[in-house]
Amino acid sequence: MGLFSLLNKSKKTSSDTTPSTPYEAIGGEETVKLIANRFYDIMEQDPMAEELLAIHPQPMDRIRHVFFLYLTMWLGGPNEFEKQFGHPRLRARHLGFAVTPVLKRQWMYCMRKAMLQSVHDITLAEKLLEALDQLAEHMINTEQ
Repeated sequence: MGLFSLLNKSKKTSSDTTPSTPYEAIGGEETVKLIANRFYDIMEQDPMAEELLAIHPQPMDRIRHVFFLYLTMWLGGPNEFEKQFGHPRLRARHLGFAVTPVLKRQWMYCMRKAMLQSVHDITLAEKLLEALDQLAEHMINTEQ
C-alpha cells in the first residue's frame, strides 16, 4: 500500500512515542470519524458536490459508518472493515456507478476540505490527499 511510508519513520521502539501509522499520526479514531463525517457533511451541503451527492443512497448514516471503517483500515488503524465486509475491492465495488472524472474531482473536493479541516499536520494531510487522489483516479470507469 505504501501509505505507512508517508510518515518516513522507522519502526517504533518500546520507548518511542512516534506514531507508526498515519492513523496514529492524525489522532486515531476521533480524527478519522471527524474526517468521514465532515466529508459527507460537505457533500450534502456544498453545491460543488451536487452530482456526487446524487449518486449516494439516502439516508447516508450507514455509508458514513462504512466509510469511517474503510478510512480507519486504509490509514493503518483497526481493520473492522475487512472483518465486516471482506476485502475492499474498491474498483469492483464502484463498477455499478458511472465514476467520471467530474465525480472524482467532486469527491476530492469534499475530501480535501474534510482533511484540511480535520488534520492539524498540513504536510501529512497533503501526503494523504495525494495518495487518496491516486486511489480516486483508479475508481474512474467512464469518461462521461
